[in-house]
Amino acid sequence: MRQFPLEMHDMAPGRVVEWRLRSTAAQAAAPGGPAADRRASFNQDKHFTVAEESRAADDPTASWIAVTFEVSGPLDEEALTGSLLAFTGRHEVLRCEFRRLAGELACAPIPADELALDTVRVADFDRTEELTGFLVERFKRSIDTLSWPLFTMGAVLREDSATVYLAFDHIVCDGMSMPIVVQEVQSGYEALRRGERLDAAPAPSYLDFAEEQRGRYLSIDAEDERLGYWKEFMARGGGEFFPRFPLELGVEPGRMYSIVNEASPLLDAGEAEVFEKACLAVDGKPFMGVLAAVAVCLREAGGPGVYRGFMPVSERGRAAWTNSVGWFVNTMPIEFDASPGRDFEQVMASVRAGFGEMIGHVDVPFVRAWELLAPREFAARSWPYPVNFFSYIDMRKCPGAERHEDWRPTSHVWSAQANGACSWFQRDADGLHMNSIYSDTPDARRTMDGFLEALRATVREIARHGSFRRPIALTPPRRPVARTPLDVAAFGRRG
Repeated sequence: MRQFPLEMHDMAPGRVVEWRLRSTAAQAAAPGGPAADRRASFNQDKHFTVAEESRAADDPTASWIAVTFEVSGPLDEEALTGSLLAFTGRHEVLRCEFRRLAGELACAPIPADELALDTVRVADFDRTEELTGFLVERFKRSIDTLSWPLFTMGAVLREDSATVYLAFDHIVCDGMSMPIVVQEVQSGYEALRRGERLDAAPAPSYLDFAEEQRGRYLSIDAEDERLGYWKEFMARGGGEFFPRFPLELGVEPGRMYSIVNEASPLLDAGEAEVFEKACLAVDGKPFMGVLAAVAVCLREAGGPGVYRGFMPVSERGRAAWTNSVGWFVNTMPIEFDASPGRDFEQVMASVRAGFGEMIGHVDVPFVRAWELLAPREFAARSWPYPVNFFSYIDMRKCPGAERHEDWRPTSHVWSAQANGACSWFQRDADGLHMNSIYSDTPDARRTMDGFLEALRATVREIARHGSFRRPIALTPPRRPVARTPLDVAAFGRRG
């Protein structure tokens, strides 16, 4: 399972059918009473606020996360309907309506037994390009942060197979939710085909997670000692909350751009196995090796020797949320020394130390730290400038991974606009892959093309030789990127 633009999906054409979710209770459309309301998470509150402000400014912000998977043989529409309905009922966050109550964002879940699905025949397509184009536009139009339901479900039917798709607003899920979606819907479908009854027990709720998180961190202030890691990170970066992407992207301050959404392989399955062994040989993990390679490539292109960036960290490991759908992601700053002259083992040791330090302070929610430590930037609808961002998921360790060869799941992300660059890395049975979304400018295209080429060469070099024997330099940016000074000496004292 890997992530790439939906437009790259070589999906066979067919007849499109969708399942429209509705409530069977007449009162569901009216605001719920106080007893029904739950408080949203920090992530959800910020996301919803941006959508509200964008709508008011007539500059709507749009994004979605989608997943597709394959069903062999003629589709049993009744069984898939039952599986989709059970899946929706199982995860409380999918049944939530969000609204403002006295300034706070509240969510009122609709009871699972008040949900129904209507099957709608949509259109027939004879060409793959027309089908994928339709789905891209369909997801853009149908998913609205300010309107329920916050996801869409459908399938492309053929005589001997079907492609099932689900697309979600980020407010109800994250990237790690996508394998859970595939596993639950496919397993439920197969069970119903066998004549079995599905377990109606609800999954541990993301709403409970949100409530616990708010209870612990809503009352803290900027002087709270738990923000010490963030304050130290900011101090070493000239006081800035957001770590800048160190290469030229040609974006103007305060302006958003249409996006480029690209995906490419970095290593095939065999190379990825060897790469993992090279990382283990120096007491590291594969994601650390990829991060080390990214840092070296950025440095070779003119970036700083000390890598500074944001890294999303899953919060599913706590309590019982491992197999729950929701936005279980905290974004944390990480920094480590990748200065010239350091070999692979030394950089990996620095990555390992930086990651360990980060994990030791991962509990404070990113949005809360942002609000308290950078209130002016928090009031804006986007991050203030291009931010250095790294994400890695090993899809082989996700729920249902043992069936991925049969189900052939894929995930897709899209955003209407960007003012920087974000890259996601996925490891699956086929190797190591990279998906990047960045601002569509000539400088950004040139920079990201060079970065991809250099990174691919560097991870292959590690796989072949266990080292940075021949780091591949990017073409330097045409003009320098404004940076705040780094306190490298302080970083060195920190270890």
